[in-house]
Order: sequence, then structure tokens, then C-alpha cells
Amino acid sequence: MKLGEVIKNLNIVKARASYETEISDIAYDSRKVKLGNIFVCLNGAECDGHDFIKEAIKNGANTIIIEKEINVSGVNTILVENTRVALALISKNFFKSPSSKLKIIGITGTKGKTTTACMIKSILELSEKNTGMIGTLGAFIGKETIITLKNTTPESYDIQKYLRNMVDNGCKFAILEVSSIALRDHRVDGLNFDFGIFTNLSEDHIGGNEHKNIEEYILCKSKLFRQCKVGFVNIDDKNAGIICNNNICDEIKTFGFSNKADVSGIDAKLLNKNGHLGCEFKTSGDIKVEFEIPIPGKFNVYNALAAVSVCNYLGIKSEDIKNGLAQVKIKGRMEPVKVPGEYSLFIDYAHNAASMENILKTLREYKPKRIITMFGGGGNRPKIRRYEMGEISGRLSDISVITADNSRNEDVMDIISDIKEGLNKTNGEYIVIPDRKEAIKYCIKNAQKGDIVVLAGKGHETYQEIKGVKYPFDERVVINDILK
Repeated sequence: MKLGEVIKNLNIVKARASYETEISDIAYDSRKVKLGNIFVCLNGAECDGHDFIKEAIKNGANTIIIEKEINVSGVNTILVENTRVALALISKNFFKSPSSKLKIIGITGTKGKTTTACMIKSILELSEKNTGMIGTLGAFIGKETIITLKNTTPESYDIQKYLRNMVDNGCKFAILEVSSIALRDHRVDGLNFDFGIFTNLSEDHIGGNEHKNIEEYILCKSKLFRQCKVGFVNIDDKNAGIICNNNICDEIKTFGFSNKADVSGIDAKLLNKNGHLGCEFKTSGDIKVEFEIPIPGKFNVYNALAAVSVCNYLGIKSEDIKNGLAQVKIKGRMEPVKVPGEYSLFIDYAHNAASMENILKTLREYKPKRIITMFGGGGNRPKIRRYEMGEISGRLSDISVITADNSRNEDVMDIISDIKEGLNKTNGEYIVIPDRKEAIKYCIKNAQKGDIVVLAGKGHETYQEIKGVKYPFDERVVINDILK
């Protein structure tokens, strides 16, 4: 593609370039630049792409897009106000606007994005609609994984590339988990969202390299509803009004347990069938059906209501919606693991106080003999998360097993010390086992009939990050090794 086509409609401040230049690809990492590439200089939290222009040119870049006045010679140079906006737009152009050839469903919220996405995907696939998905679990075309992702919502170039892949492979729908950081950093700029979903909002992702305050967090979430045609909003969330007031959608539909919702949940009950935990509920309003989901927790009914709302709006048959929900499987989200003993074992991604509280309160409703919760804390993240998680587990678990998670560049014992501060505010029993495999072994060895064991924090992840290195660590594999 020629440069002129790639930068079509780009808001250019200044340019020194030949628009007839042939462009082979786009890169935002100088190490991945190849001959004939555009290199886009992104200014990130940890490094500035402008510092790597020489390396990019050495690797073959023929065009540099910048947002700082820098003298660059020998290549095309284009100055823009915001290189992240520019990356989104030129990626859309380069991959020939794939979102215009798909029905795009975007999901945002503090909790429930992954579960809701998997529920919708299960329903659409059951109704024989080829569907792609981009989110925490990776990028998928149908059941095929394209790639595992570093972030819930990848950079705009990668999104457009995956969407192009979906179009080329016959997908008609694409489901995207849209994080607040992605909305803030323009990763989904230029996407034509047909539907946007707001699950809920709680105080998380505040501080550090994330959001300055809760107001910015809410504002970023609401951006999705300024670029989608139809919005689906959890009417029971206290921030629903802010989301609704900041939209330019053609239509807003609501879901929740309120009888004012367009799709209202009623008679939600816990299910315990031979140790398999789940929920059942009915709906009223736009669709009147009885549903079952094989995932414990009444809070997951909200995710199901979101999926029901969108799929019903799409005209999916009620029977397909019902069967799709009944068959849904979500890696790392209250994922059951078969064990030989008469206890239940779950793997879950809960890595903050709100998620852990939801899970433990829900599991308590199933009246287990004991709840054993194993968890750690992420390094290079706000310490308050560790205090809060410790306190929540101390209050709601019978035994807390404190161990390592992704300690990153921190000492695991320092993280555990922070967790213990929260635990010590309670009367909860706990044990410290820094080695995560040994901690899992302890949980399995000590589980009794009627217990529920929760391995929290890793979920779908298949690694542990320690001192900048990611080591293989899939809890399913670890459990299997222990049981052998």
C-alpha cells in the first residue's frame, strides 16, 4: 500500500514525505521494524518511542510518525498531535477497515468482561455464527487461538490485524473486551462498534500508571458509549446514570434485577448438582425464558443478563441463548477442576478485593464445610490491593494460604508481609507458603469432604513473572502433577 493511502484522513501537523512511498507494514516497536515499515513513536509509561528512531531506521523503516519536533533525515517524517490516535487510524486504513465488515460487540467494566464475552461467544457459535474474540484469554477465531495477549485490549495495530484475520477467515461477529486503559490510550479509536456493554464499575485500576482518580476511570469507561450504535447498561450499577448521560448511542437498552430494566432477572437461585455449582434464573421484559449457567455466583447472573440482552436484540433464538449459556466454559473464571476427593476445587483470576469478596461471599452461600483460599499479590502494583485482599480473605475464608503470584520486580516476602497486614486485622486462620506449587499441594492434601478450595489470582495465566522473567506455570498442569 502506498503511504498516501495509509495516512488517508490523518490529521497531520507537518510532513516531509513522498506519498508514493510503498509501505510494507506498520510497527510501534523498533525491534520489530522491517524493510519498508512505518515506525510510529508511542510515548509510554516506561519508554518513549522517539528515543528509538535511529534503531527503527537502521532496521528498515522508511517513514517515521512523531508527536515531538525532532529532526529526522533520510526518511519520510510526519508530525501529528497524538501518535496513538495516528496508529489507530493508519492501522485501520492499512488493514482496510475490517470492523466495517463485522458486527463488533465491545464490553467494558471493572468485572465480568471475560465471562460476558465467553457467554456471548458460546451463544453465537451455538447458533452457527462464526465469531472471533479479543480479550484477557487471548485472540480467537472460533475455537482457534491466534495468540495469547499481554493486555486485555492490545494496541490498535494488533486489534486491526486480528480483525482482518477474522474477516479473512469468514467471521461475522467479533467480541472485544475493552479496558479503560485502552479507551484512554486510543487503542479502539476508529472501530465501528455495533454494540457496547457496561457490566459494572468498582474502584480499581487507580494509581500508578493506571488512572489518576475514580472520575477519570469512569470517564474512560463511558467513552465506549460515544462510539457504539446500541449500548447495553447494567441499570443496577450506581454509575449507570453517568454512563447513560455520556452516550451518543442510537439506543440504550438496560439489564439487571430492577423491574425497570429492558431485560430483568428474577428468581435467581444457586444450583448444586453433585458438587457442580452454578445458578438458575428467569428473565422478564424483552425476553421471558428460564436459564441455567454452570458457573457459581449470583453476580455471574449479571454477566448472563448482558449476554441474553445482546443476543436477544440480535434475534438469536431463545433456545440457542439458553443452550449457549448452559454450555459455556470460561478458563480461569471459577473454573472447576476435577479432583478425586469429595471437595470442590476452583481456579479463578480474582486479584483484587472486590473480585475476591464477590467470589467468597458467593461460595459461602453454597454452605461448604470450609473455604480454603490460596492467593498472593502482584508486584509493582498498589499496596492497598494486598492489604484489602488479606482482610477480605481473613474475614471470609476458613483458611487463607498466602503464596506467590506475579511478584515481578518485588521480593515475594515483602508482598506477603503486606497481605499479612490485612489478614492480621481479622481472626482468620492463615499459613504462609511462598512457593506456589507447594501451596497448591498443601490445599489439596488438607482439603476435606465438603470443602471448597479456591486458587485465586492466576486464572487463565500460564506463567509466573519473577524479576522480569516469565516462567511456565499453568495451575491445571501443576494440579495434575500433584495428583499423579
